[in-house]
Amino acid sequence: MSKIELFAAIRRDLAAGMSGRAIEAKYRVGRRTVSAATASALPPPRKAMPPRASKLDPFTPVIDDILRADLDAPRKQRHTVRRI
Repeated sequence: MSKIELFAAIRRDLAAGMSGRAIEAKYRVGRRTVSAATASALPPPRKAMPPRASKLDPFTPVIDDILRADLDAPRKQRHTVRRI
């Protein structure tokens, strides 16, 4: 059951006169979910997670220097990914 369907079912049961605790037990949700469903027909949007930094960020200048130097090197003498 999606969140929208859950909110619709909770609102239907509330309109039918079912108690909040009975709805919590029926759908196995908390009281905050029931109160959020009574306040709005649509669930609140999910929070966007902040982007995480890469572990390679401190080393990107060094890697860029190696790759720039490899542009002039012969094909067999270039660095591999494993070597970098």
